[in-house]
Amino acid sequence: MPLNRVEIEKFNKVLIVYNRNSGKQLFASMFARVNEIYKRIKDILGAKRVEMCDIKSFANLEEIALRVVDERVDWVIIAGGDGTIRALIEKLANKNFLPYISVFPAGTVNLVAKELLMGNDPEKWVKRVAKGIVTPVYLGRSNGHVFLTVTGIGFDSLVVNNVTEESKKLLNKMAYVAQGAEIMRKEVAFNNWRYKFEVRFDDEEVWHEASSVIVGKSRYYAGRYYLFRGASLANPLLHVALFTGNTRNDFMRYAACIAMEALTLEKSIVIKTAKKLEIRCNEENFAAELDGDAITSAPLSISLDEVPIKFLA
Repeated sequence: MPLNRVEIEKFNKVLIVYNRNSGKQLFASMFARVNEIYKRIKDILGAKRVEMCDIKSFANLEEIALRVVDERVDWVIIAGGDGTIRALIEKLANKNFLPYISVFPAGTVNLVAKELLMGNDPEKWVKRVAKGIVTPVYLGRSNGHVFLTVTGIGFDSLVVNNVTEESKKLLNKMAYVAQGAEIMRKEVAFNNWRYKFEVRFDDEEVWHEASSVIVGKSRYYAGRYYLFRGASLANPLLHVALFTGNTRNDFMRYAACIAMEALTLEKSIVIKTAKKLEIRCNEENFAAELDGDAITSAPLSISLDEVPIKFLA
């Protein structure tokens, strides 16, 4: 299959968007790397066609998105984690303006960059994207909100919903481990898991019961685990894992299956693929996670955009 390429030298406007609050920005090393990318892209295109702006908070993403649209930016380079990437792309998608996108991993979780094999060495990164190779990426939607890698509801989304921004910045990925242990203690140490979900695939009549649900648009999950074989950002298909057990032992086995990347070995985990699905819960407004952030809540309507966006990777 021939590669689709674009000549980046013909771009009139490039914007590098950097979230300094993503991940652990120790000793200003990440800023130095992003600044090196800025210099190298300017060397290729010229200083007048490349600009860099900071994301001070997620509240000013709307302003940045409006700027991208108003200035008809050709290429947006997002230096941040999956949450930053998801939020800015959602703003642009909702304005029906999606330029070429690239990602530089600078966040707590960087599954998008990992799947696209994008490292954080500035020299290698610029050489890679300068080739102009276009990768199609299908956006998922959960209650209208964009996700690129994963959405889900249940144990994991409860953990995500309880992890604070302060703990993420201080502890990085360990914040999720610590909160997961706390949820286990509170919810399943002495009682069975009390939350129940029902899932329907592609408008079928049958509803499937589950205690937790993970929906993958990427091969990777929780930073490094390879859960869904065949899943890909470029594949217009949702891969779904239904965890049906509700006891502490069930949850311990599920954690082991995830760690061993062996979901198919556990009979109480049901794996399916779909174009769309619906999820309802026995508790109103149970939080759902999208790309590592609690964005929406049950009931959920999950689907895929028909037309992919274009990544340079």
